[in-house]
Amino acid sequence: MPSRTPVPRSRRERPAKPALTYEGIVATAVHLMETEGLQRVTMRRLAQELDTGPASLYVYVANTAELHAAILEELLGAVDLSPVDGEGDWRGRLTLLLESYTHILFRNPSLAHSALVARPSGPHYLALVEAVLSLLHQGQVPDGQAAWGVDVLLQVATATAAEQSGRDQSADAAEEHDALVAALREASSDTHPRIATLGNDLVSGTPGQRLAWIFRAVINGTRVTPRKTP
Repeated sequence: MPSRTPVPRSRRERPAKPALTYEGIVATAVHLMETEGLQRVTMRRLAQELDTGPASLYVYVANTAELHAAILEELLGAVDLSPVDGEGDWRGRLTLLLESYTHILFRNPSLAHSALVARPSGPHYLALVEAVLSLLHQGQVPDGQAAWGVDVLLQVATATAAEQSGRDQSADAAEEHDALVAALREASSDTHPRIATLGNDLVSGTPGQRLAWIFRAVINGTRVTPRKTP
C-alpha cells in the first residue's frame, strides 16, 4: 500500500497549553526533583517538561540556582513551627524546630548540598527565620547575638544534612565509617593519648542524639558569646 503522508494539524486544532505561572514552574520543578533527582532540574529539562522554550522560563526564574532556591522555599512550608508557641524549655523547642528543618533536607538529599549556596527569600524561609529568632528572644538572648546566631544555626543544620546526604549517596560510606571507627579504637596511647582515652566515646550515640547535642551546643554558644563592637 502506498504510504500516507501525515496531514499537519492546524495550530487551532491543538489543545491550548496552560499559561505559565511561577507557582506552576516551581511545582513542576519539585516533581522533577522527586522523580529524577535535583541534578536533572535544569532550565532546559524544565522547559521540556512544560512544553515551552527555556527563554520563556527566564521571565520567572533567573537561573538554575534561583530555581533550586525556589524548590527549597517550597519545601520549607513543611517545617514544623509549632515549637514557637509550645511549652517547656526554649532550648529544647528550638532544637525541635531545627531538627524539623534538617529532616526535610534529609528526605531530599540532593537538595541539601544546593541549600548551602541557594538561599531562598520567600515567605516560608522568612517564617523559619522568624521562628528561630522568636525562640532566641524567649531565651533572652541579646538581639545582636540572636541576629548572628540564627545564621549559624541554620548553617549548621544545612551542613549536617549535606554531610549525611553525601554519606548516604556513597557506595563506600559504610566501609569508610568502619575504617574510621577501627582507627580510633586502635590508636596507640603513646602517640595519640587523648584519642586512646576517649576511645569508643568518639563514635558513641545515635545520629539523632548527636544532632540534638550539636544544636544545643550552638544554641548555648549563641546565648553566652557576646558580639564585640569595632
